[in-house]
Amino acid sequence: MKTCVLFIFTLLSLAGQSQNNINAYKYVLVPRRFDFFKAEDEYGLNSETKSLLEQKGFTVFWSNGDLPPAVVANRCAALLAEVDERKAFFTTNLTIMLKDCFGNIIFKSKEGKSREKEFNVAYDQALRYAFASLNSVPYKYDSTLSPQPQQLTATPANSSPAPASDKPAVAQISGTLYAQVIPNGYQLIDTTPKKVLTLLKTSMQDYFLAEADAFNGVVFKKNGEWLLEYYKDDKLVSQKLEIKF
Repeated sequence: MKTCVLFIFTLLSLAGQSQNNINAYKYVLVPRRFDFFKAEDEYGLNSETKSLLEQKGFTVFWSNGDLPPAVVANRCAALLAEVDERKAFFTTNLTIMLKDCFGNIIFKSKEGKSREKEFNVAYDQALRYAFASLNSVPYKYDSTLSPQPQQLTATPANSSPAPASDKPAVAQISGTLYAQVIPNGYQLIDTTPKKVLTLLKTSMQDYFLAEADAFNGVVFKKNGEWLLEYYKDDKLVSQKLEIKF
């Protein structure tokens, strides 16, 4: 667990050096439902958020939809859009945040307010007022600032990389894996039983940092299936997993 904490600290340090402004990001992911609503795209707020971000110049995808290869290979290449509501009488109050894959706030808008009585009008108006903050910030994607896929397999702090010949071979993971709750995530156990992977929660739903003896990578859900991805010899390895939570 200590190695895991040091690993995350190293990633956060790398992120702090190059991911501290919106110009480092080409992609933004938008959820189909915000936490303060019960239904997807209620009052069209999610679609409107996606549209406004596209007008700003971002390339935007639904967070649970098909993603471009660059984001599949490196989820940290995309920001996650969140909209928060502050409850108040007679006003609708919304704030927009863009977060990186570790939950760090890269941008937070001023609160957008509306006194309109009709909900669909009020939410639309409050969202647009909040977006005025983002529109006032210059944005131009700079690929030299972008988070690199190698950051997902960074060497843990205070350790030296072992020679390639000393690394344990990576075996294909097969069979059903059973998730057991641990602090900050899950450990995946096979039928032996033996621990196969450790999954650490991130700010994104169904997206985990994955740690094994031979590699570090990511596990995420796409089109109803769980996928494990990691880099081996500078090549992206991807395989499906069967996980029972």
